[in-house]
Amino acid sequence: MDHTAVTTQTTEIVLPGKVEPEGLQVRNSQLPAPAAGQAVLRMDATGVSFAEQQMRLGKYYDQPPFPFVPGYDVVGTVTAVGPDVDPGMVGRRFAAVTKIGSWASHQLIDAADLVPVPDGVDAAYAETVVVNGITAWQMLHRIARVRPGGTIVVLGANGGVGTTLVQLARHAGITVIGTASARHHAVLRGLGATPVDYRDPHMYRRIRELAPGGVDAVFDHVGGAGIVESWRLLRRGGALVSYGTAATKDDEGNSRLPVLKLFARLMWWNLLPNGRSARFYNFWAGLRRRDAFRARLREDLTTVLRMLADGVLTAQVAARFPLSEAGSALALAESRTVTGKVVIVPHL
Repeated sequence: MDHTAVTTQTTEIVLPGKVEPEGLQVRNSQLPAPAAGQAVLRMDATGVSFAEQQMRLGKYYDQPPFPFVPGYDVVGTVTAVGPDVDPGMVGRRFAAVTKIGSWASHQLIDAADLVPVPDGVDAAYAETVVVNGITAWQMLHRIARVRPGGTIVVLGANGGVGTTLVQLARHAGITVIGTASARHHAVLRGLGATPVDYRDPHMYRRIRELAPGGVDAVFDHVGGAGIVESWRLLRRGGALVSYGTAATKDDEGNSRLPVLKLFARLMWWNLLPNGRSARFYNFWAGLRRRDAFRARLREDLTTVLRMLADGVLTAQVAARFPLSEAGSALALAESRTVTGKVVIVPHL
């Protein structure tokens, strides 16, 4: 069969504008045959990240103009390849980070962006550690560089990134204090974290009681006014890693303003002579050096996928929805009532 001449019917979920989750649209279209360097990937699992929740509101920092197909990452099977692509990839399962486009039954993707998924790993399980796994691994080991025996705080420890971060830290011999609502505390204890109720008005005091000498790192996706409290939790030599602005998701006005304010605050803190550091984690940092970016992403994703295959990581699937019910998947993820990641599959 000539895989370079194949055209493929695809079903896509379209975000037409600033709509409620039920306002997502379904579109059927034809993918052209893959060009040189491309492959057709049949979606086996994708999911809902915080990025799609922001994009729905037009609040993601560099999202494309409406309408577009969301979907930050994907696990799928190659069904066709273009010229100059190894035909041996056909029929094999891969993972990729796409930023957009993965809420679709099939998509064209650069073959160089595909990372092999170990045999025997469930697609939905693998999906939980693609963008979340890379994010957690890089924040913990490439930015904060927390050593065994250290203590960290993970805000929103029940989320997709949070549950992965907790497990990676515990595997590395790091003590974890995780914030979440009371309904998720049993799960966090099961993962090895000490839970603190984020609804407790004295949450930060409680964390200080657990770590009176300060902590080695705080991982904060909330932003807003609370970022100051996160900074104050650090011991000398500690690192604040900010990776989102969930507190301002629903604010009216310019979507870039809260992010720019956060950047300015982090930069100012880094100028202070107290031995602590503040960084904003940008998944796409270094993309201009594309080969180096891809190599680092491949290395880190391969590592977390192998940890999943070996049972070091336990996939936290909050729920599975068919692609046709992507709106319901998005609504559930936005409800903030789940542990782990909401996953979208072709069919149930």
